[in-house]
Amino acid sequence: MKQEQEIQQTQEQADQAETMQTEHQTAPEQAEHTQPEKDEKKPSMLRELLSWVEVMVAAVIISFFLTRVVLVNSVVPSSSMETLISPGDRLFGNRLAYKFSDPERFDVVIFKYPVDEEENYIKRIIGLPGETIRIENAKIYINDSAEPLKENYLPEEWVIENDGYEFEVPDDCYLMLGDNRNVSADARYWAEEAYDNGLVDSVKDGTPYEYVSRDKILGKAMFTYWPHFRLLSDYSE
Repeated sequence: MKQEQEIQQTQEQADQAETMQTEHQTAPEQAEHTQPEKDEKKPSMLRELLSWVEVMVAAVIISFFLTRVVLVNSVVPSSSMETLISPGDRLFGNRLAYKFSDPERFDVVIFKYPVDEEENYIKRIIGLPGETIRIENAKIYINDSAEPLKENYLPEEWVIENDGYEFEVPDDCYLMLGDNRNVSADARYWAEEAYDNGLVDSVKDGTPYEYVSRDKILGKAMFTYWPHFRLLSDYSE
């Protein structure tokens, strides 16, 4: 009996020793498997960071392309184009609108202000290249026409600076007026503003500043996007 107990104890000790040896062998193997997992996380994080950088760079390039080649973004500072466009409205214009066609009468366009080209203006095309435009008693006449231009977009009766103007639109140039004529700083005033800014020696010499050359037209107004979305559809008489 005693001998059997000794044999059993010896067997248990051998089993314990084998278990401890197995644990010691397994631990390094686990460490070997764990270490590569940590190492794999670093390249994964780097790849994710690079992917975000690529997305941001692509977004910047696309934005630059759209705003420099396709769209022109503008903020309306005054009420000169009410009720079509209100002060504070933000809108997009199409830079490609006149790549394959000419600007037309009644188009609302964004352009470089002739007196100070650092500023962009938004007005409606009234006079086309080579035309004579007369303003008489709050009516506009094209060339020798006895019929005045139909302007259903005017928001109110035109009572200020509404008579005694005649414009000879040069070739490749356009005459711009605002819809809200009583407050609009448009072609009627630009010769005087050129004189006031010291660009010419007299108001008469400022006549070339009354017109916008085609290459200074940045785009055709398409829609407002803030504070409300609104299509700026073409006007028809």
